[in-house]
Amino acid sequence: MSTVRFLVRGRVQGVGFRWFVSRQARRLGVGGYVCNLPDGSVEVLAHSEDPATLNQLADLLAEGPGHALVESVEREERSENGTATTRSFDIR
Repeated sequence: MSTVRFLVRGRVQGVGFRWFVSRQARRLGVGGYVCNLPDGSVEVLAHSEDPATLNQLADLLAEGPGHALVESVEREERSENGTATTRSFDIR
């Protein structure tokens, strides 16, 4: 299981970004969560058995929904030690 933390910066709060991420993650079969951070960025923690799927999600994050303006997407590989087994994806 591969786990990645994405930090998305730009105009990504108040534009439906979390709903967009949730919809795309569920479509791809990715588990994890998306949440707004106090500094105006959005955090996405995503896990999948297929690293290529996480690359697809990264491409979608960089694009964002129509009203968003994504300036950057930081990616950090994580080792979750087998705890990331659920396929559910939550909006927090």
